Amino acid sequence: MLNMLIEPLQYQFMQHALFTGLVVSLVCALLSCFLVLKGWALMGDAISHAVLPGVVIAYCLSIPLLIGAFISGFSCALLTGYIKQRSRIKEDTVMGVVFSSMFALGLVLFTQVETDQHLMHVLFGNILGISKNLMLQTITICSVVLLCTLWFRKDLKLYCFDKSHARVVGLNTNFLYYLLLVLMAMTTVAAIQVVGIVLVVAMLVGPGVIALILSKRFEQMLIIACLVASCSTFMGVIISYHIDGSTSACIVLFQALVFICAFSYKSLYNKGKRRAAKLASQPKTVLSSTQP
Repeated sequence: MLNMLIEPLQYQFMQHALFTGLVVSLVCALLSCFLVLKGWALMGDAISHAVLPGVVIAYCLSIPLLIGAFISGFSCALLTGYIKQRSRIKEDTVMGVVFSSMFALGLVLFTQVETDQHLMHVLFGNILGISKNLMLQTITICSVVLLCTLWFRKDLKLYCFDKSHARVVGLNTNFLYYLLLVLMAMTTVAAIQVVGIVLVVAMLVGPGVIALILSKRFEQMLIIACLVASCSTFMGVIISYHIDGSTSACIVLFQALVFICAFSYKSLYNKGKRRAAKLASQPKTVLSSTQP
């Protein structure tokens, strides 16, 4: 068993893949806790699909794909926030209109441009073939997101829990709103190198949901989310090596398995707790015996 875990790490490309995946997964895990509390699960999906036109345009202009992806995702985040704050349209509706329009634009551009395998990697991830230059770019983006998230964690926590209370205590809620959007856009750009556009929403939502099920405090939620994301990435990379399968799909599937186990455990725990409370609330019957 130990040999199966160590064997893939003998190759340099597997080491790069695992290191990059762990860095990205930790940042996604931290951010996913805030997104789950805020109810922005669809926002991650929206931004991940909205980066496609930026990627195609960047490819046509022969500039780094990450630059095009960031500009496109950043534009989607800002446009969504702008429309939401200046209209009565609900946030999920705005996200549906913006991200579907940008994704459709990306698909039109994608079909009209002669592409090589690299653009396909943006859709489905290319963690095993990541270059050193791209790995450094991804780690740099993750470092910036991590530092900003940790620096503003208390403000973001209060904003996600109760926006009205955050405004009352003097926090700039508009700044926090756009900050969270920008952090999400940057994280999405980093995550598409690991799992691709199609599955990036799983890394931005899954760890936070699992941690929410298993924890009662926000600090515990952050720790559990990081552990889940790290274990899922490690096991996904190792399993994909042995079965010769898609690394991104293995990471997400292992994360889904963890979610099923956590949900089942919590359901059984709550069921047992309710049964114990029911038994405790019932009046005790005192049995008396008579001597002959």
